[in-house]
Amino acid sequence: MNPVDALMGGLIVSCQAPVGSPLRHPRTMAQMAASAERHGAVGVRVEGAADIAAVSACVALPVLGIRKAHRPGSDVFITATRADVDLVHDAGAGFIALDATARSRPGGERLADVVAHAHALGLGVVGDLAAVSDAEPARDSGVDALATTLIAASDQDVRPGGPNIRAIERIRELDLGLPLVAEGRFATASDLDLARGAGAASVVMGRALTDVDALIRDAASHLRSASQR
Repeated sequence: MNPVDALMGGLIVSCQAPVGSPLRHPRTMAQMAASAERHGAVGVRVEGAADIAAVSACVALPVLGIRKAHRPGSDVFITATRADVDLVHDAGAGFIALDATARSRPGGERLADVVAHAHALGLGVVGDLAAVSDAEPARDSGVDALATTLIAASDQDVRPGGPNIRAIERIRELDLGLPLVAEGRFATASDLDLARGAGAASVVMGRALTDVDALIRDAASHLRSASQR
């Protein structure tokens, strides 16, 4: 049995709010998670100790925890170190997602060591990829699942602002023996169908469901632009 099986087979809702948002509060994130649970999500992705603790106390859903921290000298900011893993674990998450790219980690820590530390704490590990070429080294590091979280927007996307389905297909073609989580710019029912058809075991949606700030900003900007035409 794969340690992350509980997260597979459906929708994972990313319950996060950007810095500066009026919604950035543990109680609000817990309410988002409760709504996700009520309406059939298989899990929630949550950032930071306070939010993870609040969500873990509120729902029975699997909590995929992360810790975002930007540090000098490294571009890795999603659960970069063993200390970050400890923070996520101690807050109550049963699963962890981390940057699984080959980029240098803070303090010279190695990806495989961070993954091994998470496993020693009993956490299932999802490795966030930034490119298809990250997939095999991430598998070799010991992660339990792969995710397309960090793959940037490109001309391969199904539409401007939409997901990269071709990247999912290419990772599945590598036949690495790990479940694949589709994440990054998923917004419509068609996107979900394409992800499943490409071989994704689950799909993470965040901005399109929970980033109220971005949704309001985009709608207001659209109407302002339309009124000036």
